Amino acid sequence: MNIRVSHAPSPGRGDSAPGPRSGSPIAPLSSPARAPRSGRFSRRRVLRRNLRNSVADGAAFSVMVGLGETYFPAFVLALGLGEIAAGLVASVPLLIGAILQLISPYAVARLGSNRRWCVTCVALQGLSFVPLVLGALHGSMPVWGVFAAVSLYWGGGLGAGPAWNTWMETVVPFRVRAPFFAMRTRFGQAGVLLGFLAGGLSLQYGKANGQVLTLFAVIFGIAGACRFVSARFLSGQTEPVSIHGRQKHVSLSELVSRIRGGGSEGMLLYFLAVQVAVQISGPYFSPFMLGQLKISYLHFVALLATSFVAKILALSACGRFAAHFGARKLLWLGGIGIMPVSGLWLYANNFWTLAAVQFLAGAVWAAYELAMFLLFFETVRREERTSILTLFNLANSVALVVGAVLGGLVLSLLGQSRESYLCLFALSSFARAATLLVLKAAPTAPPLLDDEPVETRQIDAAEPLPGPATALTSARPQPRLELPRTDEMPARTGRSQDAPTAR
Repeated sequence: MNIRVSHAPSPGRGDSAPGPRSGSPIAPLSSPARAPRSGRFSRRRVLRRNLRNSVADGAAFSVMVGLGETYFPAFVLALGLGEIAAGLVASVPLLIGAILQLISPYAVARLGSNRRWCVTCVALQGLSFVPLVLGALHGSMPVWGVFAAVSLYWGGGLGAGPAWNTWMETVVPFRVRAPFFAMRTRFGQAGVLLGFLAGGLSLQYGKANGQVLTLFAVIFGIAGACRFVSARFLSGQTEPVSIHGRQKHVSLSELVSRIRGGGSEGMLLYFLAVQVAVQISGPYFSPFMLGQLKISYLHFVALLATSFVAKILALSACGRFAAHFGARKLLWLGGIGIMPVSGLWLYANNFWTLAAVQFLAGAVWAAYELAMFLLFFETVRREERTSILTLFNLANSVALVVGAVLGGLVLSLLGQSRESYLCLFALSSFARAATLLVLKAAPTAPPLLDDEPVETRQIDAAEPLPGPATALTSARPQPRLELPRTDEMPARTGRSQDAPTAR
């Protein structure tokens, strides 16, 4: 059916410009509607592809964490470098990596792309496994060599995090952000658990056959390959280009000034306070279980797995809670929940009690970590996020070391007895309770909803990339937030997700 309209001047052309004459037919109303509908469908297809690739990428990355990062201390022990070196490899390289990643804001500005910087960082992280594989095959490796490789690992991982967060906000719409990242984290937790179990069984087989170092070479090689597999999935995602010129550098002094002035960045103080409180006891759960309780390695692995399973089951409900009530209320739920978990170990006298505590810990930490992840999007402006999260990564690493040192001092003063460990766990619970005062004082600000349309383009896989990524044209960065390390039973050595195991 044709619609006839009276003559009217064409917009922007003036009255004398030719336009549709009175009584002249124009296209049916359904015709012009096809273009926007087609455009909407096209955008939906791109969004679905981006989200699928992000989930697959996160799962592959998590397998790398379970296979590789988890076993850095065990590798140091297998090389015969001593328990002190095995303990330090969980903290010193992490701090060095946090210092290295301070160049992230400048690199992003120089490259004009969050994606390019992420690719460079992820390539470095994947390549960091090469010297570890060679050292395992050779049968020996100096302490400085291990520390250098692990520092490169952390530098790459921490360096990619802030830029990825800035990028992902423009990829994942606000309306689906909470349920999507909850689902994505479930796959990630399953990947870490799979990698952890596979690595543990492989090393147990190697120990029984006198080939432990050979098996270390195998699992580190697979871990590095998984990093590049995860990067490959990210190569199919689009990158907004309209925000590159709006990146802003925030200095440490300016950030401190904002926090003192009651800015939304004050929420970062709570995250740092929780990190210190948790790390007072976090690094000492494994020595307590294996040394004081003398549980078997099988039970130890089962307890870690219990925490992972609890997280996987809880994340779906946490995502729905955040979508309905907001990330800040979810943070309160998680913050209150993690408070007594450490102290509950005072009453854990058998395996099944330990398993129950671990299950509860996994559930409440799932709430805390998802809320923390979402609040980074809501409280830090997009154009400043790369700069601010870079500073936060450094402060978070310092907080980790401070908490661990405080816990070590307590044990050294009280002695390494069962009662001393229990005092340490109780102290951590009281410290966590005190952090709620910081959370209450943190300013409440409306979410930053930066979901305005942005121009996007598909990055060609053959596009030249800087630095070591030039030879890895399919290597794209792992999308994940570098959350703080909060593991009380560290199946992982220093992680903050993209994120974490049992508490």
